[in-house]
Amino acid sequence: MVNHKSHLILGLGATGLSVVRYLHGQGITPLVMDSRQNPPGADTLAAEFPDVELISGGFDCRYLVQATQIIVSPGIAIDTPEIRAAIDMDIEVIGDVELFARAIKERDACVIGITGSNGKSTVTTLVAEMAKAAGINYAVGGNIGIPVLDLLQSDIELYVLELSSFQLETTHSLNCISATCLNISEDHMDRYSDIEAYRQAKLRLYSQTRFALFNREDEQTEPKDPMNQNSFGLSLPDNDEWGVCEGKIVHGNAEIISLQDVALVGSHNHANLIAAMALAYQADIEKAAMVEVASKFTGLEHRFETVVNHNGVAYINDSKATNVGATVAAIEGLSQHLGDIILIAGGDGKGADFKPLVPVLKAVSHLITLGKDGDKIAALSEHSIRVNSMADAVNKAAQLAIAGDIVLLSPACASLDMYKNFMERGDDFRQLAEGLSAEALNA
Repeated sequence: MVNHKSHLILGLGATGLSVVRYLHGQGITPLVMDSRQNPPGADTLAAEFPDVELISGGFDCRYLVQATQIIVSPGIAIDTPEIRAAIDMDIEVIGDVELFARAIKERDACVIGITGSNGKSTVTTLVAEMAKAAGINYAVGGNIGIPVLDLLQSDIELYVLELSSFQLETTHSLNCISATCLNISEDHMDRYSDIEAYRQAKLRLYSQTRFALFNREDEQTEPKDPMNQNSFGLSLPDNDEWGVCEGKIVHGNAEIISLQDVALVGSHNHANLIAAMALAYQADIEKAAMVEVASKFTGLEHRFETVVNHNGVAYINDSKATNVGATVAAIEGLSQHLGDIILIAGGDGKGADFKPLVPVLKAVSHLITLGKDGDKIAALSEHSIRVNSMADAVNKAAQLAIAGDIVLLSPACASLDMYKNFMERGDDFRQLAEGLSAEALNA
């Protein structure tokens, strides 16, 4: 085994464990460090890899500057002083996606990469479902589901990867057949100096793909350098572009499917579907597979998900809307319901500017806010109501709603001030909304 001091893993959890597993398989016993006193995965590490040492409670710079390679988990900023000191000494600092990229170079497998502020998981899942419908042996992971190093199998033909800005900061050689940046809006402003720094992290993906797909309705997603590229959007496309013409999704002049036959709801989701089709096309996935998925796929949990209809009021769980751009997209996706929307928003804004919400809040009849930054959002509307809990929010929305209204949980914020994650927040909303129907039945 190689001396563990030469390979240092920063951050345990699911990603760190996957790196340990991979390196161990390569005959390398790494050292693991985590700033948390009791990091998740510590018991698993001790049970599966008793020879791997874990140092918790901080990063010891003495070990970092002795390493030949440091693998950083995406939750750790590379501007952390100890990591910056190692970088200044020309020590290689990479992430698990870069290890994956190097591992598959000699394999006969293709990679599709998907990043953006919003819609990543939906597009990633759509492309994977299209590959499945086409009979392709695929694997899906990255920022969604399984860490990439746990996907390494000899028989995989297509890897579909969701990639965050954090992951892309430490990735340099991912050779995608096609890749996209779906959109850019403020997010993670507690980690980046400004939106341009965040954008540049996202756009790193374009330098690692043979074909770039950008959103022509969001100029921030355009590649800055000339390359093999195409665009998608909801507007009428030119030439070989992807878009919408007379209520139909089209590729250039070729009709793919009528929007009336698409199972996904909301214009933002239709844009996601078009992006997925354009990416799948580059992987030679046939039109029939795209149409099959488009007609059946209704969406992912916590992403613009209708959880219940009660007294003619639809309750939509969009808890995954953890930034302002996602909430703007959700409200714009309900353009046929202007003035009929009761919005529940708030949480931890992560330093974001909420002003981009102002135009779309004109479509909202009542704004109910909660959480750490609820007051900041409430200040944007004359029709705001401040509450202390999700239960209060749902009950107040139910009192205000009339038949034909939509109660939309789309927080524009992270959930960690009140919940473990956005899933727990969405589940709370769902249970409370379903409880309204149960109470009515028992009344």
